[in-house]
Amino acid sequence: MGKFKSFFTNWRILLMLAVVLFALIAIRPNPWATGVSISSVAKNSPAELAGIESPRHAAPMAREVIEEIDGQPVVGLADYARLIEGAPVNETMTLRTNKGIYRFIVPEDRRIGLRVAKAPRSNVRLGLELQGGTRVLLEPEEGSTEQMIQDAIDSMSNRLNVYGLADILVTKVTSPGLPGEPADTYIRVEVPGASEEEVKELVSKQGKFEAEIGNATVFVGGSGDITYVCRTAQCSGIDPQRGCGRGEDDQWICGFFFQITLSPTAARRQAGITGNLSLITEGGDRYLSEQLVLKLDDTQVDALNIAGDLKGRAITDIQITGSGTGVTEQAALRDALENMKNLQTVLVTGSLPIKLTVARTDAISPVLGVAFLRNAWIMAGAAVLIVLIILVFAYRRLVLALPLALTAFSEVFILLGSYALFGWSLDLAAIAGVIAAVGTGVDHQIIIADETLRRKGAFVIGFKERVKRAFRIITSAYATTVIAMVPLLFAGAGLLKGFAIATITGVTIGVLITRPAFAHILELIFGEQS
Repeated sequence: MGKFKSFFTNWRILLMLAVVLFALIAIRPNPWATGVSISSVAKNSPAELAGIESPRHAAPMAREVIEEIDGQPVVGLADYARLIEGAPVNETMTLRTNKGIYRFIVPEDRRIGLRVAKAPRSNVRLGLELQGGTRVLLEPEEGSTEQMIQDAIDSMSNRLNVYGLADILVTKVTSPGLPGEPADTYIRVEVPGASEEEVKELVSKQGKFEAEIGNATVFVGGSGDITYVCRTAQCSGIDPQRGCGRGEDDQWICGFFFQITLSPTAARRQAGITGNLSLITEGGDRYLSEQLVLKLDDTQVDALNIAGDLKGRAITDIQITGSGTGVTEQAALRDALENMKNLQTVLVTGSLPIKLTVARTDAISPVLGVAFLRNAWIMAGAAVLIVLIILVFAYRRLVLALPLALTAFSEVFILLGSYALFGWSLDLAAIAGVIAAVGTGVDHQIIIADETLRRKGAFVIGFKERVKRAFRIITSAYATTVIAMVPLLFAGAGLLKGFAIATITGVTIGVLITRPAFAHILELIFGEQS
């Protein structure tokens, strides 16, 4: 009874149990989930106009799940495809999700603007290899600065979002060069659920931004026509004249503004075009009869009213306005600021500031990834089971198997909880890292068991001293593992980064949380016997 009480009062064991519980909350497992989740919503599509919002960077379990279409249940992807393909065109479709009911007219091509996936069963994000998609590795032209590369990443992310491709990952990766040579820098683009041709078409173009009034080009993106775009709080942010308020559909609307400066040539071009426009009055304000339409790669991204006092005037300082919407004021505020940032990025880098060359493309099918995932977990479980059998025979103590298995399971669960909490993607490299971390963890537990349970020297050295001796060995091995993993964070243009992160995170969790708890469990069970 005393050992049982000590099990639940020792701070090391309580820490491990608390972290496991926290990981459970972060993962939110639901193996019985049905339906299909919305992974992205295309701009200006029937779905977006009906009020369905793109999940953007929302956690998987927080995404909207389609449950019914026109009263018919949607259990999986096959049901969704069948109901969309059979939907009557030019008629109203009713779509019910776990967050609301939406109605819109089905277009003739039946493209309602939704990308869907299987309903998630946990908050652990699956990498590209496990859900399919395309990865493109782009090489910037020589002489590109860090700022140029970052501007290219911002512009490309905005462009892909304009085309309705959510869940994209555009990152800078660095591969160490040869000794004495600079590191190689690349831009990696990953788009789940998209074909290779679709992604290459979007990322291989340098891009074209245009602002039009009545089909006449006023200015184009870049420093040639736009000399300055304000991004500071002094001349950008929430519009103080409009602020936030409720719209007709009871949603909140927040307005934003920021200043831009046109070149004299672009200002004269604007004066010539606006001089022929008429004035209209709307809500007590006077505007020109045509809007300023912003286009990226010939796709409209926004349309802004032009103040009446700009008619025929070569004004270089212009105020750009827009808005954001949401079900709450805070949501509308966030949406407005995000829209403002995206629009500023478009104006600054509507066309990519540098030329990019496609260095490599990978079209990835999820079939092999899923099979690998299943086989990896089976082999990892089999390996742990074999080690348990060997230990039981070696020490002649069956009870040793339980704490070792419990500790190994806890390490994996906490590691997956870390991935869910920080929004990391579990790809094939990360799975290999998880397996490596499990193997290292079992190896460390064997060291602890061997140092604490063997009889030799037991009458000279107490149990606690033997635990300390085991942890000196484990700490040295931990440091060696971390040092060995650091170069892999950058090797292979960052493609091995997932393996390094999973391994480092896994062994750190073990050394700081689970190994001390394992040692104390052994002390409770075998301390007096040894």
